[in-house]
Amino acid sequence: MRQILIIFVTSIDDIMKNIHYLLPLLAAVSIVSCTGQHTASELRPSAYPLITIDPYTSAWSTTDNLYDSEIQHWTGRNLPLVGTIDVDGTQYRFMGVTAKEKKVILCTGETEEWPCRYTYFLPKGDWMSRNYRTNPLWKKGVGSFGYLEPDVIFRTIWKSNHIWIRREFTLDRSYEGKDVYLNFSHDDDATIWVNGIKVAEWDNSYQCGGEMKLPKDAVASLKPGKNVIAATCWNRHGDGVIDFGLSFVDRGDAPEPQTARQTSADVQATQTHYQFTCGPVDLSLTFTAPLLLDDLDLVSRPVNYISYSVSSNDGGSHDVSISFEANGSWATDRDRQNQSSEFSTESDDKLVYVKTGTDTQQILAKKGDAVCIDWGYFYMAADKKDTEASAQERCLTLKTTLGKVKRPRSGMIMVGYDDVFSVEYFGDYLRPYWNRTGEQTIQQQFNLAADNYGKIMKRCDRFDRKLMADAEAAGGREYAELCALAYRQAIAAHKLVESPDGELLWFSKENNSNGSIGTVDVTYPSAPLFLLYNPELAKGLLNHIFHYSESGEWTNPFPAHDVGTYPVANGQTYDGDMPVEEAGNMLILTDAICHFQKDYSYAEKHWNTLSVWAEYLKQFGLDPENQLCTDDFAGRSAHNTNLSIKAILALKSFSDMAEHLGHAEVASAFDSSAREMASEWVRMADAGTHFSRTFDNPASWSQKYNLVWDKILGFNIFPEEVAKRELEFYPSVELEYGLPLDDRKSYTKTDWIVWTATLSDSKEEFGHYIDGIYRFQNETQDRVPMSDWVWTDKAEHVGFKARSVVGGYFIKMLENQ
Repeated sequence: MRQILIIFVTSIDDIMKNIHYLLPLLAAVSIVSCTGQHTASELRPSAYPLITIDPYTSAWSTTDNLYDSEIQHWTGRNLPLVGTIDVDGTQYRFMGVTAKEKKVILCTGETEEWPCRYTYFLPKGDWMSRNYRTNPLWKKGVGSFGYLEPDVIFRTIWKSNHIWIRREFTLDRSYEGKDVYLNFSHDDDATIWVNGIKVAEWDNSYQCGGEMKLPKDAVASLKPGKNVIAATCWNRHGDGVIDFGLSFVDRGDAPEPQTARQTSADVQATQTHYQFTCGPVDLSLTFTAPLLLDDLDLVSRPVNYISYSVSSNDGGSHDVSISFEANGSWATDRDRQNQSSEFSTESDDKLVYVKTGTDTQQILAKKGDAVCIDWGYFYMAADKKDTEASAQERCLTLKTTLGKVKRPRSGMIMVGYDDVFSVEYFGDYLRPYWNRTGEQTIQQQFNLAADNYGKIMKRCDRFDRKLMADAEAAGGREYAELCALAYRQAIAAHKLVESPDGELLWFSKENNSNGSIGTVDVTYPSAPLFLLYNPELAKGLLNHIFHYSESGEWTNPFPAHDVGTYPVANGQTYDGDMPVEEAGNMLILTDAICHFQKDYSYAEKHWNTLSVWAEYLKQFGLDPENQLCTDDFAGRSAHNTNLSIKAILALKSFSDMAEHLGHAEVASAFDSSAREMASEWVRMADAGTHFSRTFDNPASWSQKYNLVWDKILGFNIFPEEVAKRELEFYPSVELEYGLPLDDRKSYTKTDWIVWTATLSDSKEEFGHYIDGIYRFQNETQDRVPMSDWVWTDKAEHVGFKARSVVGGYFIKMLENQ
């Protein structure tokens, strides 16, 4: 709820009596007038975006107050970034917490093997407890356990679906009163107990190098003598891993600086704004990622801003300095690998820098999902004037002296990363787009960012206001605030490079899933954002897939799922194909690009490849066999009606492209096929009150989100009755936080809910579907970057976070365009 303070004044005396109320408000007004006025978002995100450059340089606050926790990478790994302000000799911490060293109690398999007993057969009795006696079915072995998992080191190959593990250990002390953490990796479902106390449970999800604080009762159970961690894991298909250990933090006696008092937090599309009271002064803090999609040089510039403004709130003048501190974690992979790093300072004519990077600099040597970058260099930079830079004891610090402050004093620092080479693409090392010619330096990029700071901030302010206004006009205020939160997350899950042939490559990383690079069924849901703001980037999402087929490297009559594991794009690494899914995605999106650009030359360039895919769908698309689709976490499904819709609309997309390119006979033939298949679909899927999830099960139901392209591209292949009947049916199966994906589970995909909601012509009905997503974000205690895979009967996410697919939220705005 927004509050308005009204003070009636009739004289100068009244003003002076109320000056302690008025000055913070006047300071806020002055900040707003400097940065551009906007209406604050009322959404409380599950995590606040701070630094969003690319999948590697990505930092989030996972608490309501910026100073209540360490800043984290989207993987959950801490990226220490601490902000303090000194006012008249008193220090206030407004960002992050001072990093504390974690000490190992039990190692994970990442560092060394650990002894255990395990079985592939469901144990009887209380097998999780401390005093359980194992039988001969329990084998002696060493952890961790895994199969085909690229992100982790596993000590024992595990190929079965299920495993049960007991890791007994002896302690010589108690840890009661300490912060004890469970360190873990799992893929897929897993449950872990400490001395018989359940401490973690995951359903069909994947995490590598995760960490969670143990509850007090579990910590209290860790006694001198015998203890046990028990775990079970279910690998549904493909890669699998289970690994676990314990660590603790001994916080010691060193006092923390007192915290500032945060008074507001507000997420806009390109900026996150905070307000604080720090004793007698007020501090405004803004994190800006100038990801303006019509400016590719700016999108690819690996520099973000942290802007600040300080003003007195008591009418007096105060001595003020402000400091920002980071450490080497920003340029290393995992802390437990103890990578050696270099720390230094440097300067040029305008700026002073602090810098860190690993000693070894093994460029593009690692790939995987939860892998963080350990090549290239992390920087912080600021104006040389009044700024002191230091790099010592693994700590980087920029301290700026503002002097006597009464009226607002402003400044900024910049945070950036030079990754040197970004992607390996079929054997070629590709530089980041900003340095595609190899003639730029990171220092030049920082100087461009500094020189154009004022102009860029104004552009970001204008864009933030326009996006919020456009989204609100399209789908309501809650929808607009969700789009603002999704914007940076969707973009920063990509990396922009240029191919050796001069084509844009806008590579997605399949965050918190399997780490694939350039995944087609991740491109498909994310595409509306890029179709809306720059279709050239939408082409960049497809170019590598066309190249893979047209080079002869990929020979199937349908597109590849991906071109590798990020950041190595040398060919598909996913262990299964999605023939109908990916062929449908590529045909629909190619036509959508041409449609919104009003130029079909892109389709003409790839016509032979598109023709092969269209013929495949004509033969196999109506009633898909038992194969995976984009919702692969739900398993294979034969006779999938929503997948069939995609195939039918893809054939109509091919017809549309043929017509615009003058291939009249082809256009007519594929238009007829699409219409005939749509009629047959209606007959086969008709379940009375709705249309079924699978053709062979009339009791089943599902979201028909693929139908949205029939509306957006103006095809009208399916009768209006299909969408109408589905929308009338859905309220009968909705739960607390929205519409489940289908009848099998109570989980959903939030991007697909937005697509389903866009089938409605009623803004009120659209808003009804959005409400569940919005309330989930406000209420969930799963403090991770926005998840797209959540439960609808409880405010918990199933898996997935920080993924680009939330770009799909923009489909309602795309429809309006």
